[in-house]
Amino acid sequence: MTSAVRETETGAGTEAGRVGGPDGEGPVVPAVLRSWIATVDMTTASVDGAPRDPFTHVPDPVTRVVVRTEPSGRRDVLVIGPRTRASYHPGKHLDSCVQLRLRAGTARPLLGVPAVDLVGRAIPLGDLPSAHARRLAAGLLPLEPESVVPHLAEVLPDRLAPSDDSRAALLRRALAAMSPDPDDGHPSESVGELAHGLGVSERQLRNLFAEGVGVSPKHYARIARVRHILTRRSPAMSWAELAVSTGYYDQSHMTADFRALMGVPPASFFTGRLPAVQPCQAFGRA
Repeated sequence: MTSAVRETETGAGTEAGRVGGPDGEGPVVPAVLRSWIATVDMTTASVDGAPRDPFTHVPDPVTRVVVRTEPSGRRDVLVIGPRTRASYHPGKHLDSCVQLRLRAGTARPLLGVPAVDLVGRAIPLGDLPSAHARRLAAGLLPLEPESVVPHLAEVLPDRLAPSDDSRAALLRRALAAMSPDPDDGHPSESVGELAHGLGVSERQLRNLFAEGVGVSPKHYARIARVRHILTRRSPAMSWAELAVSTGYYDQSHMTADFRALMGVPPASFFTGRLPAVQPCQAFGRA
């Protein structure tokens, strides 16, 4: 059986995320929060308490804040950093949770740390060093899922200083250029071309991505291409055609890149021949 793939929106998901609502998978993000939060997803525990099927966390260059209620009633508020490689997990009892997918560039002003410090980590929000993160965790912890977004809309605009619009705009332009074109899958520019076009050095561009996204421009592009494969794979298209349409030199280049990030080659993944499952990681400490 083919693995369940989670969170595979078109593109890399950092800036091109949907605004939730009737046509999305979660509540509408209020206008006052859209500079900080790209999307909101809500899940509820199954009524019968049965565990869900095994699942896959795919590579994702997005930082998330998760407000979770376990079946036992225990609650916590977590920061989940960008994932650079896939992980495979056994079925477990589904928690009720609200996932807030943060926009690129918001980790430091919202959480007090650069995105690069969160890569591959799951951390209790209250354990982060900033006083704002601790206050945010304390405010979110007692809330029912449907109250999370209204609470943030009420408190965040007053608590957060205005962000550096010029730096945020530069990062948005860079992300758009490094993401695959929705039609042909090709990133529009190389890292060197992009830096030149933005009027910055490649080092400055790498620093911008480390601070605001958590991964380098090249790794962001790799994740974006693999996510494009996950969402666009069709039996009507050969592997060679998919490779070329996604911006790879050839099929072997695509296979090597996919294996590096997903742990298995594309043919194995899409026929359910997956790596051994592992328990979800324990919480890290900031």
